[in-house]
Amino acid sequence: MPSYIHGHQPSVLRSHTWRTAQNSSAYLLPYLEDALKNTPNLKVLDVGSGPGTITCDLAKLYPSIKITGIDRSSAIVAQATALAAEKGLSNVDFAEGDIFNLAYPDNTFDIIHVHQVLQHIPEPTKAVAELRRVLKPGAILAVRETDWPGAVWYPSSPAMVAFLEAYQNVAIWTGGTPNTGRRLLAMARAGGFPRENIKTSSSTWCYSSPEERVWWSSIWAERVESSDFRKNALESKLVTEEDLESFAKAWRDWGQDIDGWHSLLHGEVICFK
Repeated sequence: MPSYIHGHQPSVLRSHTWRTAQNSSAYLLPYLEDALKNTPNLKVLDVGSGPGTITCDLAKLYPSIKITGIDRSSAIVAQATALAAEKGLSNVDFAEGDIFNLAYPDNTFDIIHVHQVLQHIPEPTKAVAELRRVLKPGAILAVRETDWPGAVWYPSSPAMVAFLEAYQNVAIWTGGTPNTGRRLLAMARAGGFPRENIKTSSSTWCYSSPEERVWWSSIWAERVESSDFRKNALESKLVTEEDLESFAKAWRDWGQDIDGWHSLLHGEVICFK
């Protein structure tokens, strides 16, 4: 597997641990609740579960389900396991896993949840086909992915425009697909789901209050300065040290602007096997 563009530095995990079922998986919840009416003990797989905040939130909201979170990083799996123990959750567990080679038999899960994973991997349709394999007949695959070309800032600046272009180029260099959000329908079809079994939607994260702007802009300024994004950007030779300094300053300037507003678009699909 190529390098994960962001890594797992504190600036990255600050945003990952902010994620909840409500702010990151709201499109799935009505389908999950409907499925629970017929199958109270749903088996759920959360792929790319990271530090486990969404996984644990789902486990707390729906105590009758049994949910497993998998991630490539053993350190992040340990962090998620500690979070579940801290919250006293007995219906959730975490393990290392490979989205291209899932360690489960065919027809295992009632629901599979994937959040911000396909955009970071090569050949995402192969991953979708593997996810479909471990779904039970009639079960649900739910995927939500950022669409980076759809990101919008106000006020904009040449440095922010350059950052967005550079981020996408570096993401492609690491093996990712930064416009995955708009391609989820096509990826689901290529992964084996008939068009009539796919429901599509979109949603955004929006940052505009003073607290939101400072939090989000500081996260990205630090990612530019010290996360694996910086390492990948420089190794790719698509970005210079001077570019990165300009990007970090642009993020901080935007975060201090009282008129600042930023929306990050996400595509979503619900796929029925």
